[in-house]
Amino acid sequence: MNIMLFGAPGAGKGTQAKFLIEKYGIPQISTGDILRAAIKEGTAMGLEAKKFMDDGKLVPDSTIIGIIKDRLSEDDCKKGFILDGFPRTLAQAEALEVLMKEMNIKLDKVISLNVPDELILGRIVGRKVCPVCGASFHVEFNPPKVEGKCDLCGADLITRKDDNAETVTKRLTEYHSQTAPLFDFYQSRGVLVDIDGTKKMEDITKEIFDILG
Repeated sequence: MNIMLFGAPGAGKGTQAKFLIEKYGIPQISTGDILRAAIKEGTAMGLEAKKFMDDGKLVPDSTIIGIIKDRLSEDDCKKGFILDGFPRTLAQAEALEVLMKEMNIKLDKVISLNVPDELILGRIVGRKVCPVCGASFHVEFNPPKVEGKCDLCGADLITRKDDNAETVTKRLTEYHSQTAPLFDFYQSRGVLVDIDGTKKMEDITKEIFDILG
């Protein structure tokens, strides 16, 4: 099962990815995570990416695609994967499509979680994350069992420095301007599914499972 999760920051992609991992036993592939891993492991693509980052430049699409290719070639992706956070632009989507054809891989579904911007603002501004295991909580919608502590590992929760209204608004504007063409791109491939991301978490999960079968 090869799945792509699509949605603005705070739309709930990470939460739904966890349920998909549990059900299908496939890995979540976040470009940020695999980029950091490639750099840490000193892979050829990771070292190339590090050069750009050390110079304060954006890592080019060709390098990101190379890192994704390396990741998709690993054994745990043989049963499928969950792409999260990539592609962000039409150029990246086209490059990814070429790569997947070369690897004889096809996307089964692109799941788009649609949430109004004003609701996303509320979700992100109240978010708390664990710096150790990456678990995410919310002071109102998903509070930890012990205030300020991670349910999973007990570490102190933090607020990310970019989880403020001004930064989130900028990120949303950028998301809409960059990713709008991707809706048509994946709709034309017959794989895009729109999900109302404002519904209860468990209802969203059930709808996704029903779609995937």
